[in-house]
Amino acid sequence: MFSQFVADSLPIVGPELIMAVGAMGLLMVGTFLGERSGRTVLSLAVGLILFAAVWLMFVAPTGVAFGGSVILDPFARFMKTLVLIGSAAALLMSVNIASAQHFDRFEFPVLVVLSTIGMMLMVSAGDLIALYMGLELQSLAIYVIAAIARDHVKSTEAGLKYFVLGALSSGMLLYGASLVYGFTGQIEFSAIATHVAQEGARSTGLLIGLVFVLAGLAFKMSAVPFHMWTPDVYEGAPTPVTALLAGAPKVAAIALLTRFTVQGFGPLTPDWQQVLVFISIASMVFGSFAAIGQRNLKRLMAYSSIGHMGYVLVGLAAGTEQGVQGVLIYMVTYVAMTLGTFAVILAMRRTDGMVEEVSDLSGLSRTHPILAIALSALMLSLAGLPPLLGFWGKYYVFVAAVQAGLVPLAVIGVIASTIGLFYYLRIVKVMWFDEPVAGFEPMGAELKVVMGAATLFVFPAYIVLAGPIFAAAASAAQSFF
Repeated sequence: MFSQFVADSLPIVGPELIMAVGAMGLLMVGTFLGERSGRTVLSLAVGLILFAAVWLMFVAPTGVAFGGSVILDPFARFMKTLVLIGSAAALLMSVNIASAQHFDRFEFPVLVVLSTIGMMLMVSAGDLIALYMGLELQSLAIYVIAAIARDHVKSTEAGLKYFVLGALSSGMLLYGASLVYGFTGQIEFSAIATHVAQEGARSTGLLIGLVFVLAGLAFKMSAVPFHMWTPDVYEGAPTPVTALLAGAPKVAAIALLTRFTVQGFGPLTPDWQQVLVFISIASMVFGSFAAIGQRNLKRLMAYSSIGHMGYVLVGLAAGTEQGVQGVLIYMVTYVAMTLGTFAVILAMRRTDGMVEEVSDLSGLSRTHPILAIALSALMLSLAGLPPLLGFWGKYYVFVAAVQAGLVPLAVIGVIASTIGLFYYLRIVKVMWFDEPVAGFEPMGAELKVVMGAATLFVFPAYIVLAGPIFAAAASAAQSFF
């Protein structure tokens, strides 16, 4: 009986098993080859993640594993694929930078793989226990890699800040989960929803538990008012780590939040909708205004990501199938734009080291015209200007909010997006109209691949790919409705 139970579950968690076994294998390779194995292990890790992505898309069966703890439905398949792409791209971009910034140890790619396993479990979590296990596996590994450049004070500071604040948020989330279990007697999301619907269990204690869990998840996606770690960690961590932080973990956190609210607390939609509307407005407005004064590109991208998480929550706050579809489409656009932007930031290297200031882009159109064109397209897409891909991400979440009767939320989103246009256009202006400064070192092939793919995806390749991606997002959104 038990063996059959395990046998039925293992194919569903096949991608996670591939990653876990692969991580142990990479650890052994690194241990036996020694300190000089960093590049080899990193290359193998990228191949492992891409292999797991192919297995996920074409081999792993849809179903429920381990009694409902792990769910692989179209929604999980969509978001896991996005997580794997984000992690693989971040690792790929660190191939040459790791040695230049002195963190080319074999532990780095192994920790990224372990963190990615946690993200995948977060996306597929079907109960409160799997939720916490996935979240902690992802977080513990990222705490370490944020501080992996041990010779740099800023990196060590970033890891410490992220660890302390992350421990606080994990405690809040665990306390909320215990309240949810205490007032419903259930840990599975579907069972919690059934209990609430049948019993009408809209108790104060349950709502407090719900709010605490939402607060813990809001921290992981750096939404206001739980954003305080983001600018310092983005700036202090090595840039490839920042590229990872800006993409895949946010996809996992959004996926977990969507499953927890829509699947677990669907009957209490008006209650969690109020919380998400507040967080969404605060994130959009704060992100837009705070980024205006930034001169460091990584800090600017930190505040930009806070604003973008607010836009994503506009779609989720709608609580409808169209809203969830908008969330999925937005996350695809966000990951593509963010990875492309960080590829350009990683290319900002001179003979004396990396530079990160907006002023270092002065006259880029004359010194590196291809780089300037790519970054301009990415900035305008992040701003949400048509016909670039970023426009459609915002369009879908705003339309979903309007259809759900949240017109003021959509209006505030449009206003915040207009304010944010200022700092994106300032970067474009610096590149095309300011006097040129010293140029950068030649761009690595791996950065060219990521930047080129992201730029082409933003425009014009999405015109061809939009149909299949939007159809997949619609199918994934139907998982909850």
